[in-house]
Amino acid sequence: MPRSEAPATTPRAQRHPPRRTAERASQAGAEPSHGGIDGRVVIITGLSGAGKTQAAMLFEDLGYYCVDNLPPELVEGFLRLRADGDDRYRDVALVLDIRAGDPAPVIMRARTALEERADVVKVIYLEASDQSLVSRFSETRHRHPLQDRGGLQGGIREERRRLARTRDLADEVLDTSGLSIGQLKERLFALVPVDAAAGQLQVDVITFGFKHGIPLDADLVFDVRFLTNPYWVPDLKPLSGLTDPVRDFVLAQPAAGRFLELVEELLALTTPAYRSEGKSRLVVALGCTGGYHRSIALAEELARRLREGGQEPVTVFHRELEG
Repeated sequence: MPRSEAPATTPRAQRHPPRRTAERASQAGAEPSHGGIDGRVVIITGLSGAGKTQAAMLFEDLGYYCVDNLPPELVEGFLRLRADGDDRYRDVALVLDIRAGDPAPVIMRARTALEERADVVKVIYLEASDQSLVSRFSETRHRHPLQDRGGLQGGIREERRRLARTRDLADEVLDTSGLSIGQLKERLFALVPVDAAAGQLQVDVITFGFKHGIPLDADLVFDVRFLTNPYWVPDLKPLSGLTDPVRDFVLAQPAAGRFLELVEELLALTTPAYRSEGKSRLVVALGCTGGYHRSIALAEELARRLREGGQEPVTVFHRELEG
């Protein structure tokens, strides 16, 4: 999203007398009074181009089951399916917008049904300035769903009019004008209770062999073929980088230690910035010729150092060894 000044969210409680919802009861320490699945339902709605799909993807990163543009006729059936206790639907984010008609009636029915079961439900309405919406539609070349002879701005005005009741039903109204993805993530996660791990950046360290190709999902790729190859040492050739002899051979090289220090410094510099931009997973790939000796020994040592240094979740995958 383009950057500019971003207005704060507008809590529903400031616009209407507060109601005691299941969420507020939960925050007050009350226990749910009857059945239903123990989880959360977030309903994301608002103007076309305001960021609803991006918001759903952010919730998906939290483990929410997300459904974009669910037809209103299917919402109540989906919630009944969820009430049956299927753990896949414990935390759910539903995107409702004008393409399927006015979301207000179905939001009212869904909220009533969920609160009767003491489920936590939050309705978030996303909007943006006309200038921001026009800019986004121009950049993506998508057609506004209500655009007709009145043009794009006419469609935006008509959508605001049709969604006025939906906006009034929202627990939170969030203006996304000028928000980056990272800022949108920060605002959304401030509205919905999330685990401490939600704001963390998962670092996946992957090893590979260049002769088998670079991992397609790698964010950072390091070539460690500058180190002496254990492959040419007869006693080490059949051993992988997971064994002590190969590990000691690789890490004893002065260049290996300096390389690891530089990668640590790079990650210390970049991971906070990646996190602030909304990135939830960083794939660091280390490659040698076959992906069997040098890259594995270095990856294991790098992961160990990152964990000891307090780095957020770190996993290691050796593609040629485990793939």
